[in-house]
Order: sequence, then C-alpha cells, then structure tokens
Amino acid sequence: MKVNPIYWQETRVSSRSFRLPLIIFLCNTILALAALLNMYSMVTQAKATAEIQYSSFLNLYVLVACIEFVMILVIVPALTSGSISGERERQTLNLLLTTRMTPADIVIGKLMASLSTMILLIVSSFPVLALVFIYGGVTVKDIVLLLIAFVSTAVLSGSVGICCSSVFKKSTIATVVSYCVMVALVLGTMALGKASGASGSSFLAWPLLMNPAVPFSAAMEEQLGNVWRITVLESWAGSSFRRFTAGDWLWISLMAQLLFAVFCLHTAIRQVNPRRKRRWRY
Repeated sequence: MKVNPIYWQETRVSSRSFRLPLIIFLCNTILALAALLNMYSMVTQAKATAEIQYSSFLNLYVLVACIEFVMILVIVPALTSGSISGERERQTLNLLLTTRMTPADIVIGKLMASLSTMILLIVSSFPVLALVFIYGGVTVKDIVLLLIAFVSTAVLSGSVGICCSSVFKKSTIATVVSYCVMVALVLGTMALGKASGASGSSFLAWPLLMNPAVPFSAAMEEQLGNVWRITVLESWAGSSFRRFTAGDWLWISLMAQLLFAVFCLHTAIRQVNPRRKRRWRY
C-alpha cells in the first residue's frame, strides 16, 4: 500500500518530538480535572442532601464533551495554519515541489498528519467520557456519534488552516486568519441565524449549516433530548429551510461542511501549484 510520504515523515517527526505527548497529557489532564471536580461536587451535594441525582452524571458527559469540542476548535488551526507557510519560511517548499509528489500530495499529507494527531487526542480522551458508563444514560452508539461530530469539526478546522497556510506566506498571518474564519463560522453564522429569525428571511439561516457547533449540538440533542434544543435554530429559519433540513441537521450539516472542506483543500492545492500563473502575495 502506497503511503503519502509527507504524512509518513510528519508522523515520524511528531512521534519523536516532545510536543505530541505534551499536548495529549495537557488536554487529558484538563478533561480529567474537569470530570473529577464535577464528580466531587456531586458527591458533596449527595452528602449534604442525602439524595443522589443520577441526571447530574449526564452533566459530567456534557461538560467533558463541550471542553473537548472547544479544544478541537482551538488546537487544530494552530496545528495546520503553519504547515505550508512554514515550509515557505524554511525555504523547503520548492524542494518538495521538485520531487515526484504533486501539490495535492503535499496538502493532503500535511492535513492527514495534523488530523492523525487530533484523532489520537480524541481517542485518548474516551476513558474520561466513559466515566458515565458506570451510571448509565449514555451508550456506545452515543460515543460513536459524538466521535463523528468531533472528526468532522477537526476536518473542517484543519482544511481552513491548510487553506490559509497556503494562501499567506507568513505563519503568523495564516494563524490569525484561520482563527478569524473559525470565529466567523461559529459565531458569525449564529448571528446571521438570529438576524434571520428577527427579519423573517430564511436566506440568512443557510450559513448555519456551515457552523461546526450545529452537528455537535444535534448529536448532543439526539443523545440527551431537551438538554440541547436544535429547534431554537429552526425557529430562526423560514418554512422552506425547515422543510429542507426536515430534522436531519446532523447529516446535512456534515455534508455541507465536507463540501466546504473540499473547497478549502482545492484552493490550497491551487496556491501550492507552482505552474499557476497568478499568486496572492502577502
């Protein structure tokens, strides 16, 4: 089986460096501390009231899932936004282009290396999420559904970071623009959706499908019911938008974000291609 040489090289370098185990250790430490503090507060409350509220243990699952979702939004752009621009700064991108690798091999290899790090981080955090298995209420199917939402968020964030890294020469500028794009996708689309509900126009609600928080919220609502109300988003949109989604926010949003990720990767490949006549210079 042919393995992408960029992916092979990046994974070997990252596995030998101290950064990868440090990121995994810090992220899992934050998740474990949050889970243990939450369990300690529940035990203290049970001692004071002599009552055990098993619904509170679902709050542990929600808390850990939300923290991990925010970590993915923060870490992935930082990992990918300097991948191509860093090669330019080290003046090694032209050397890569002289090999038999295509620009697509370079871009896909960089993205796969960053995603493998995030998938390793997501899988390593499952023991903390599995604490709720002791008390019930969450099944393995729910964990798999949450994994799909996490991976889709990582793919979208990584594609945006790769695109910005290929467009801008400096890693600092690429990182700032990557975070700005992610903020626009998360908070900007929410603002447009709310404006759509206020104005009564469903046109402004369509960008909500590009929001990475939508599939995460849809997955959590499917697991926990009324704890996460995706119907609030539907109330902002018009009847035509509600007929299009038909309650399948999770899968429709995943497809929309996948198409946007493909567009970002295509743009990155075009920017890396040395035979392209026009280039953006920043």
